[in-house]
Amino acid sequence: MDLFEKVSEDIKNAMRAKDKVALETLRNIKKYFLEAKTAPGANDTLTDDAALKIIQKLVKQGKDAAEIYIGQGRQDLADVELAQVAVMETYLPKQMSTEELEAALKEIIAEVGATNGKDMGKVMGVASKRLAGLAEGRAISAKVKELLG
Repeated sequence: MDLFEKVSEDIKNAMRAKDKVALETLRNIKKYFLEAKTAPGANDTLTDDAALKIIQKLVKQGKDAAEIYIGQGRQDLADVELAQVAVMETYLPKQMSTEELEAALKEIIAEVGATNGKDMGKVMGVASKRLAGLAEGRAISAKVKELLG
């Protein structure tokens, strides 16, 4: 069962369970999936890889929106966003721990021969591809700066 089918099935389950947060979130995800499927050149297909990228983007947007709401003193709205993010994160692969991320980045740094902050671009290029979906871009970037700095 691919991700598109799993989300569709989970929408039915959320309806049965009367889980409004999950239902709203999953319908939103499915809307983006359908838009991607019907985009020019998509040939009415959506790979799991592309679907994961969509979910990752939505998670990032949700977290950013929650930060803004908290900054404006609207914890109620932030809680709604974070509840939706929690539902979306169940579809993402398990994120790396800080220790796992550091070990993977040290390996990449050794592989590309980076020695200082000027080599950050080389490291980030490889790390972004290799760790896609396993760690947030911000976390990767911060850890690379720390390791090369």
